[in-house]
Amino acid sequence: MSVLVAGTDTPAGQAAYRFGIEEARRRGEDLILFLMSGTHTPSSDLGEVRETVEYPDERTQSPTGDLIDRAEQDDVSAVVIGVRHRSAVAKLFLGSAAQQIILEANKPVLCVKA
Repeated sequence: MSVLVAGTDTPAGQAAYRFGIEEARRRGEDLILFLMSGTHTPSSDLGEVRETVEYPDERTQSPTGDLIDRAEQDDVSAVVIGVRHRSAVAKLFLGSAAQQIILEANKPVLCVKA
């Protein structure tokens, strides 16, 4: 089993990555970083946690949908995402990838603030 982390270069994404490492260590599982945007440098805090980096399909229109599809596979036990404060109006007009993941994923979703 593995812990799936939604990876981004934002402060919330970095907080999710750090929490995902600790969660994988606590569960005795591997870590899958699903890099939705930006670049990635493996953390020196991984220790015994084995990390795999995966990417959305380059032909896709929805990296968030690809993450949700990846979360549905049998080897994922939980999803970790970074969240930030957004007003209700911003969510209404701009949507929210985090909100979509929380509502559509069939695995436990752990939300981490930066």
